[in-house]
Amino acid sequence: MRTRGAGPDVPAPDRPWDEIVPGLWMGGHEFRRTAGRLEFAVVRDEFDLVQTLLRLPGHGPDEGVEHHVWPIPDGPLDGTQLAGVIRLAQAAGEALDEGRKVLVRCYHGYNRSGLVVAHTLMRRGSGAEEAIRLIRARRSPWALHNDLFVAYLRAGLATVRLLEDLAE
Repeated sequence: MRTRGAGPDVPAPDRPWDEIVPGLWMGGHEFRRTAGRLEFAVVRDEFDLVQTLLRLPGHGPDEGVEHHVWPIPDGPLDGTQLAGVIRLAQAAGEALDEGRKVLVRCYHGYNRSGLVVAHTLMRRGSGAEEAIRLIRARRSPWALHNDLFVAYLRAGLATVRLLEDLAE
């Protein structure tokens, strides 16, 4: 299983966030400018709803922006953590239905945010492979490089959550 690492094998993205489908954005907390310099991605009021899976102080959003925080590891998730991911995807879909602009973010905007965005797309009719392919095309080839999260998506998060709850 590959997960986010600090090493050079997982490069920082070139942009703070990318639009996956109209209104649904995926991003992180740092990105690399064209000169190669790392820069913090700070959210202000660009989005109507920000969902944060890894919270770092000083990264926004502004006061008044709806903000859902659900810290999860970039690794195996328990039933409670999976339930939170499912709730975030539902809230993201509802916001999109209302014409709101949504950002889902984690550290680089690859794995944890990819899990929520992919599940949002799947709830809206995409298959797992289609959602994964779209996210990698729009965000980065590094998106969803966590093989466990890809397996979760292929099995279906509700199924994985049920199995985790039974195991606990």
